[in-house]
Amino acid sequence: MLPGREGLFGVLPGHAPLMAVLGPGEAKFIREGKPEFLAVSGGFAQVDPHKVTVLAETAELAGQIDVERAKAKAEAKGIELKSTRIGDDQSQMIQASLLKELVRLKVADRQR
Repeated sequence: MLPGREGLFGVLPGHAPLMAVLGPGEAKFIREGKPEFLAVSGGFAQVDPHKVTVLAETAELAGQIDVERAKAKAEAKGIELKSTRIGDDQSQMIQASLLKELVRLKVADRQR
């Protein structure tokens, strides 16, 4: 499963070729029969019948995420969003940053 800009999409062997824009979210793949999870914050996916290539802005495996750091950043962004009088562009940037941290926390929780 990959977090496409328009929503989640799955890829199975033999899938038709496609290019997709990725949004922030959780990516899931199977390695050696076990599910693995990544926190992805955008980029592109190229799907070929027997291979998927992900070019992500950022990607972190669940076990590599610093949970305390992600919590602190999410809390700081939430406070910043509530307490600052800001324009639409700045608000969207803060919301995107907050979403990235929330995705990281969700994916890290998969490791537990």
